[in-house]
Amino acid sequence: MRESVKTMVRAAVLAALVWMPATAGAQTVEGALSPTLANIKKTQTVRLGYRDDSLPFSFLDHANRPIGYSLEICEAIVEEIGTVVDEANLKIDYVKVTVDNRIPPVVENKIDFECGSTTANAERGKLVAFSPMMYVSGTKLMVSKASAINEAKDLKGKTLVVLKGTTNEQAMHLVDTKFSLGLKFVAVDNREQAYQALIDQKADAFASDDILLFGLIALHKSQDKFRVTSDYLSYDPYGIMFRKGERQVTEVVERAMRRLATNQDLLPLYRKWFVGRLPTGERLNVPISAQLEDSFRVLDESSTGSR
Repeated sequence: MRESVKTMVRAAVLAALVWMPATAGAQTVEGALSPTLANIKKTQTVRLGYRDDSLPFSFLDHANRPIGYSLEICEAIVEEIGTVVDEANLKIDYVKVTVDNRIPPVVENKIDFECGSTTANAERGKLVAFSPMMYVSGTKLMVSKASAINEAKDLKGKTLVVLKGTTNEQAMHLVDTKFSLGLKFVAVDNREQAYQALIDQKADAFASDDILLFGLIALHKSQDKFRVTSDYLSYDPYGIMFRKGERQVTEVVERAMRRLATNQDLLPLYRKWFVGRLPTGERLNVPISAQLEDSFRVLDESSTGSR
């Protein structure tokens, strides 16, 4: 990867980190807990928003239990919260969210953390806060094996399916304008609808984050039917989403991720969900990108001065 991109990734990770107290359970100067942490202590419950269609980040196992890479990171955050609120056995309440209603439950205090596959960007940052980067993806195209579509310019006059309210939808409108493609957009609510649109030949391509496209193909065992194009059409860093304005929560989230990085837990966690066989049988076999590995390294390096 180009050095300029590596520099950008490192700068983004460092910019997201704030100073942290040396004590794991540090609170405000007055000793009071922030609203989110106070409610967690009172109810002894952390509410985690999960997605059921974002393999391998957040999805359901064969027993319909929420599992995934993002949820394991959130569980590490819950453990860190336990040290702050002095509750060793916090319960987790899993609350289902969807691609188009994941932000309001955070803002409206219906969930404490959203543990899915959400891109952290400036627009969303006006409404919610994000953890340090846990994954980096980007928009690519899922097309049939026989399709002649290999890059954005090949989409001229084609029909494109996207998920409503996603950064992929925004990115593809920009691509449409930039290359004067004259795209016909079909916006759907979930990935299964998008997949069906390709199966029924009602769309020529599906634009989404590459890792989610690989997961969708693996889920349907349709490697012989579909492929993912090679060019990125957007850059999308993922983060765990939570409410803005509570420094204590920000500190807890960042401390949990720094601890994972320092203990070298993030790399095995990545391999578990992206390289090895999943509990549901699929195997993505997607090696870690240089961008993500570098961001984990930055988290580890940044923790050395705060312990």
